[in-house]
Amino acid sequence: MKVFFKRVSITLMVILLPALVWAKKPLTPESIPGVKVVDAAFVKTNLGKIKVFDVRKKAEYVDGHIPGAINVWYHERSKKSVDFDPSRDRFDISRFPEDKSEPIIVHCNGPHCWKSYKAIVQLKKAGYKNIYWFRGGFPEWKSKGYPVE
Repeated sequence: MKVFFKRVSITLMVILLPALVWAKKPLTPESIPGVKVVDAAFVKTNLGKIKVFDVRKKAEYVDGHIPGAINVWYHERSKKSVDFDPSRDRFDISRFPEDKSEPIIVHCNGPHCWKSYKAIVQLKKAGYKNIYWFRGGFPEWKSKGYPVE
């Protein structure tokens, strides 16, 4: 009987621990002033028309990404908060279009992932004017069954 309860306890920990860790990660704001929040259907409709930038880690990108997306990793070291300190992070804005009025789509790993939020804040400060935030990111894309490279 003790062995049974031990196994059940271990199984529950393995199943529930990741969910508890994920739940403690703060959600990004639902909007950013001057930025259009879009969904997976918008991104799919505009593939090939608007450049898509994936700011997740390279390993995540290699595991799977939206077809044609450009990986520009946001190296995040600052806190997950609207008042983050961008000087603690690394982000190569030079990989984005020279024309700051060109439309761009930016995404990462969904509403708990702060990389796209932080990248967009920095892009706005750099003068980019036509930014679409795919806040649902790659998890939303996959949940719709859309193609993955």
